[in-house]
Amino acid sequence: MMLPTETTDPTDLGFWQNVLKDLGVFGLDLLWAAANVAVCILIAWVLRFVIRRVVKRIVEGAKSRAKVDDTRALERSPLAAVRVVQRTRTLGSILTNVVNITMVIVALVLVASILAPNVLASLSLLTAAVGAGLGFGAQNIVKDVLNGIFIVAEDQVGIGDVVDLGLATGVVEFVSVRITHVRDVNGVLWYVRNGEITRIGNMTQGWSRVVLDLTLPKDIVIEDVEHLLTDTALALAHDPRWRSRVIGEPEVWGLESLEGDTLVIRLVIKAKPTAKDDVARVLRERLRAVLLNEGIDVTGIARAVLEGAEGALRVRGANPPTLTSELPERPTWRPRSGAAQSQSEEESGA
Repeated sequence: MMLPTETTDPTDLGFWQNVLKDLGVFGLDLLWAAANVAVCILIAWVLRFVIRRVVKRIVEGAKSRAKVDDTRALERSPLAAVRVVQRTRTLGSILTNVVNITMVIVALVLVASILAPNVLASLSLLTAAVGAGLGFGAQNIVKDVLNGIFIVAEDQVGIGDVVDLGLATGVVEFVSVRITHVRDVNGVLWYVRNGEITRIGNMTQGWSRVVLDLTLPKDIVIEDVEHLLTDTALALAHDPRWRSRVIGEPEVWGLESLEGDTLVIRLVIKAKPTAKDDVARVLRERLRAVLLNEGIDVTGIARAVLEGAEGALRVRGANPPTLTSELPERPTWRPRSGAAQSQSEEESGA
């Protein structure tokens, strides 16, 4: 753009024509840059709208199949529906972040290429050098992003899950491309970089197991007490108010240990992860009431947490051998009918 100087005649008509021409070109460049920015904003809005519609449709479909109006009520529905909703919302939040970042970068590059095309060309070597330097310095960022993508793609974590990330334990409130937000029981919000997550303990996937160790007097009849415990746990599992929270049939793993004048009998029951504590609490109350009603002194009902080798070996539960009351008949050797007939013919011919 030409500007008036001491050697320029302000009354020169050609000078002002050149100024107007330069202003027109600059205005067209600004208009074209604004149009590119507007197009990027429109594309980002359309993509976010599509993502929101897809997420909403999947969530509404899960709620309609479960015949509930609130997402929290999905806890009473099959576990697959809850998992679909959590994973869909997590993917929706990550895709929205990716769209926003991508569109901002594209808009900046387009505006720079329109307003200063020579600058981008002259800075190509400098940009390569800066990019190489940032490549070494941005290793952690790349690691965070890649790890976050794999965590969501493999359905390791979803919004609403209760997880143990090693660095923090609590409810997942938000999962971004680089950081996972976890709220603990005290209300503290932890920002955990995805690249720092080396192991994940998800407490709300599939099912959980309540393990109760009952400490009882040594003079009880173990078989009778085991039947009593089984009947009490079955009554809870079939209770209309609790059967949606209990998974499968309860199991009595039998005599676990002897401690002085007491016996320890273990009872386990599978429950939904979000209702594990509630099921354990009600089961303890019912067991205590039933045992006291039978005149059995309840020394203690403790909740056991199995870890290490014991926890690994008991994942599938207890598998005692099944013995039949009658022994099978001892096998005896008998000749085949054809062989016996040929032998009798040979003897008669002889």
